Amino acid sequence: MSSPTGEIYRIDWMPGTDVLHGTCHCGREHTSQDPIEMWEWMLAHPRGHEPQGHEPRGSTS
Repeated sequence: MSSPTGEIYRIDWMPGTDVLHGTCHCGREHTSQDPIEMWEWMLAHPRGHEPQGHEPRGSTS
């Protein structure tokens, strides 16, 4: 999905699971089983997460 400002949000379903894997336009990634929670996380940008590189490697919010 693209926003009117050209940002791209991507949510992939992990086959064989109930897990969704989202990638924000800033590069941060997030997983959730709840699609509403996933979209709220993405659309809250930058609240709730910082652009990739501002957190120690290996951290996923």
